[in-house]
Amino acid sequence: MSILDAARRLFAEKGFDATTVRAIAAEADVDPAMIHHYFGNKEELFRQTLQFPINPGDLIPDIVAGGPDEFGKRLVTTFVRIWDSPAGAAGVAIVRSAMSNEWMTRLLREFLVTQIMRRVAGEIHLDPAEAPLRVSLVASQMAGLAMIRYIIKLEPLASLPPEQVVELVGPNVQRYVTGPLKAET
Repeated sequence: MSILDAARRLFAEKGFDATTVRAIAAEADVDPAMIHHYFGNKEELFRQTLQFPINPGDLIPDIVAGGPDEFGKRLVTTFVRIWDSPAGAAGVAIVRSAMSNEWMTRLLREFLVTQIMRRVAGEIHLDPAEAPLRVSLVASQMAGLAMIRYIIKLEPLASLPPEQVVELVGPNVQRYVTGPLKAET
């Protein structure tokens, strides 16, 4: 079994946190040093299992810079820039695969939680009691944007200029981060 096959199976079965480099190495029948040599660390190996074209760790510092204020605008700007680039094709493939394959769904969910959502919540210092709901609401908005703009390609959203998408979607994302979580009566 290859390192990537072993990693995919274990990450999908046990999740990112419970999967160790040693367990992956044992499953692939290789020395753990080989994994470090080829992939550097567990996060990069995880990213490679999904064939994710970008490293969220490289983007998160810019998105969270300045804390929660204007977070929505920074996130949507980065998201649209990436999805409008050639890397967006990989995103489309990943989402389509996750919609039709339970194993891929588990991997994508684990990736979103451990590599993006948990990091962002910590970096912008959300209230720990509210953070899971807030970041999942943000994720729902971004997943909807990906689905409608890049997969279904529903007009006119599919062809709006990026600046207009940011102007329209950014405030919704911002509300999920800093706005009230209860409807006002």
